[in-house]
Amino acid sequence: MRFDYIIDKIRNAEFATEPFKHLHIPDLFTPEDFREIVAAQEISLGSQASDEALFEAMFASGYKIIEFPGCITDRDAYLRWHKNKQPGAKFVHSACEGFGIVLRLMEARSQVINELMLFLNSAEFQQAIGDRYGVDTSGLVYDAGIQKYLDGYEISPHPDIRKKALTFLVNINPAPDSERYDHHTHYMRFRPQFDYVRSFWANNEEMDRCWVPWDWCETVATQEHNNSLVIFAPTDDTVHAVKANYDHLTYQRTQLYGNLWHPESYTTSCPAWEDFVITENKVGLRKRLDAFVPKPMREVISAVRTRRDGHVEKRFYQQ
Repeated sequence: MRFDYIIDKIRNAEFATEPFKHLHIPDLFTPEDFREIVAAQEISLGSQASDEALFEAMFASGYKIIEFPGCITDRDAYLRWHKNKQPGAKFVHSACEGFGIVLRLMEARSQVINELMLFLNSAEFQQAIGDRYGVDTSGLVYDAGIQKYLDGYEISPHPDIRKKALTFLVNINPAPDSERYDHHTHYMRFRPQFDYVRSFWANNEEMDRCWVPWDWCETVATQEHNNSLVIFAPTDDTVHAVKANYDHLTYQRTQLYGNLWHPESYTTSCPAWEDFVITENKVGLRKRLDAFVPKPMREVISAVRTRRDGHVEKRFYQQ
């Protein structure tokens, strides 16, 4: 298979540890392969005159609007919102300010993209990423594809739900200067005064993880480098987020994206971020959180409640 050399890169890559354990491969495809991929008609759609024209170009190229976290599926609603990005819009999540929409390529039109999709869906690729994390892929559900994320797409900081076993992201943006645009994945950690949320998840495995507000976390790295792969297995500290703010008429944020899923979820509930708010004027919320948290954890929360820490951002994944 054309892209089999990627298997060896995944097998030989060293784990990074900041801000959490992950594999990062900065130059995944050979230069020749990458140039052909981003030049393909499905990836490089050319400049568009309007949002309406962009949707028509994406549909004609084999893309379809999909259900995706943080997104809507109503094209007309997105067009109305994006015209003015009107304040007060009904956002898809209370921790977000975006109104995103994502499209997935459903059918390859060029040979290179057909070969790429065959590789992504091959048992060999799935086995390679699973092996690096000791994940048995035989009983898992696999989902992967080529996706475009339009302006306004946002997922606030979150570590992924417990049902997800593994996730990967590859930047295949068709613009040579894509690294300078504001649409890249942030890899984050909780600020010290909010780290009790991570501790809560670690001590309550029957409860699922949720999205949290941006200011609860700090960015440690951003995946800006084009042709870069990141793989991680979700844990209580694999916090990541995206907020896209860019001109998608010139080009669109484009990724190879995929997950391995456990077939069933064994969580019994999922407290929302509002349930973790601890302030003196929200005694009711504190009592609700106390109902979830064992006594030792309540002591941890009390100890960190008044701590403060500044924001630090380092862009590790630049060329």
